[in-house]
Amino acid sequence: MFEKKNFFVAPMAGITDRPFRQIIRQFSPDVSLVTEMISCHSLKEQHKNCPRNFDRYDDEGNIGTQIFGANAELMADAARILQDNGAKWIDINMGCPVPKVATRAGAGAFLMKNHKLAGEIMRAVVRAVDIPVTVKTRLGWDAEHCDWRELVDIAADSGVASVALHGRTRAAGYTGVAIHPDVSDCPIPIIANGDIKTVDDVRQMENLGYAGVMIGRAMLGAPWKIAEITDGKVPQNIVNIVLNHLDLVIDYYGSRSGVPLFRKHAAWYSAGMSGASAFRVAVNQITDEKELKDKISEFWGCVAKI
Repeated sequence: MFEKKNFFVAPMAGITDRPFRQIIRQFSPDVSLVTEMISCHSLKEQHKNCPRNFDRYDDEGNIGTQIFGANAELMADAARILQDNGAKWIDINMGCPVPKVATRAGAGAFLMKNHKLAGEIMRAVVRAVDIPVTVKTRLGWDAEHCDWRELVDIAADSGVASVALHGRTRAAGYTGVAIHPDVSDCPIPIIANGDIKTVDDVRQMENLGYAGVMIGRAMLGAPWKIAEITDGKVPQNIVNIVLNHLDLVIDYYGSRSGVPLFRKHAAWYSAGMSGASAFRVAVNQITDEKELKDKISEFWGCVAKI
C-alpha cells in the first residue's frame, strides 16, 4: 500500500480550517494536508473577515494551500503571499462545482470549460513561486465532456507537479459513485479523490496507476480516518477528541463565532451513534460555549453507559 506521505487530506470548504488540521495531525503527523480553498481576491486584499487570510503554515508540516480565481495575475499574487506564509506547495482549484465559484465567478470547475484560461493560470502560478504547484480537478464539466486528460496534459506542459482527480463531473456534484479511470500513462503523477474510504479502495487506486490518494468526506467526524486505513488505529475516547477540537475552534475563531461553526462537527462525530438524531437537534440550538461542552459530555457519557 502507499506510504503515508502519499495520503492527502482533501481541501474542503468550511471544514479543513486550522483547528481541523490540528486535530488530524494528532493522528497522522506525516499526512499531506491541503487547506480549504482561499479566494485570490480575498487573500490579495487581506479581507479581515476571513481569518485564514492571515494563517501561517510554518508549523503545519507538509501542507499545501489551495487558491481559486479566474484572473492569472491575481492568482500569481496570491500564490506568492501563501509561499511567504510558509506553504509547502500551492494547489489550484479547478474542480469546485458550487455555482458561486464555478459559474458566477468563472473559477473552480469552470476552468474545465476554458482550458486556455486554465493554462494561463497554471503557467502564471508556476512562474510566481519557487515551491511546487498542483491542481485539483474533476473528470469534466458533464458526462458529455469528460476531457480531464487534456487538462492533465496542459498542466504537465505548464510545469504543474501533480493533479488530484476527483472521480465525478461538475454536473454530478457529490452524487452517484465516483469513477476512477486508469491513469498509468499520464505524464505527471495523479492523485485519486472521491469515495476512498477503505484499504481496498486505496489498493484499487494503486492498481489503476495513481500516485496517491486524497480523502475528503470520509474524514468528517473521523479525523483519524487515514490512521485507521494505514495503521488500523481507531481511538476509543471520542469525547476527549470532540472537546479538544471545540477548544481549538474557540481559540481560533472566538466563542461567539466558534460555537455555531462547531455544531456541524459535533453532528458528524455523533453519526451512527444511539441518540445521535436528538443530540444533533439539541446542539443546533446552542450558542453558549459551556452549554455546548456540557451537552457533548452528557451525550458521550450516556452512550458509554449503554
